[in-house]
Amino acid sequence: MKRKSLLTTLLIYCTLVGLGLIFLVPILIMLSGSLKIDTRVLIEAGSLAGLVPEQPSLENYRDVSTRVPFIRYLVNSTLITSSIVLTGLLVNSLAGYAFARLQWPGRDALLFTVIALMIIPLEAIAVPLSYQVTLLGWRDTYLVQILPFVANAFSIYLFYSFFLDFPKELEEAARIDGAGPVRIFFSVVAPNAKPVFATVAILTFLTQWGSFLWPMMVTHSEAVRPLPLGIAAFYTLPPLQWGDIFAFGVMMIVPVLLLFMAFQRWFIRGVATTGVKG
Repeated sequence: MKRKSLLTTLLIYCTLVGLGLIFLVPILIMLSGSLKIDTRVLIEAGSLAGLVPEQPSLENYRDVSTRVPFIRYLVNSTLITSSIVLTGLLVNSLAGYAFARLQWPGRDALLFTVIALMIIPLEAIAVPLSYQVTLLGWRDTYLVQILPFVANAFSIYLFYSFFLDFPKELEEAARIDGAGPVRIFFSVVAPNAKPVFATVAILTFLTQWGSFLWPMMVTHSEAVRPLPLGIAAFYTLPPLQWGDIFAFGVMMIVPVLLLFMAFQRWFIRGVATTGVKG
């Protein structure tokens, strides 16, 4: 029995390592290619030895900065994504708390509507939404890339699920001391809900940082162009240099990796607490 258990454990770990390599190897290829001269990127791409650059160079990173306004794209993406994340945390957490704790007419019907909205993809409403923002004169602005994504049905549901299991005793103690719902939320509930805040922040950041369809539909100038549109335009910019493209990709994913590493402990706790799978 012990031998069978050991073999099962070994098989599980080998499978997990194999799956991890499947996701890790493309990142390593991109990082390695970004440090090579352009003529050697494709030549060495098919071999394991090619993952280690013989003479690493940062020339590709300098090329990106000179060929396109990368800093402008980075600032745009940072401003847009951080605005959505921070404003969304406030709006969605308040909505989730209102659904979980407050009693008001039409609450159940509105909650059902929010849950139903989770299955509607952006692609289904992108055209009418684009038409609406055009009528409002918001095209080619930061506002049109931020405002439609502040309120998010999935984020509201995550907060709602977390607050349902939040200990009511803490809220009742604050209520006895004379605190109202708003003060209870900001002074008692929010400080003890860091895992779900981190989970929602990371999921929202990942979604918006890589957003492509909506910015492509509503923007046309470099002044407000985010990174996904920037790398798409850079890919078609002659001459085609894979080393530069890989360097652009590396600089694009670094903020995501840093964010996840900074908040991974809270993210894992939030996933376990809210019951999110995957």
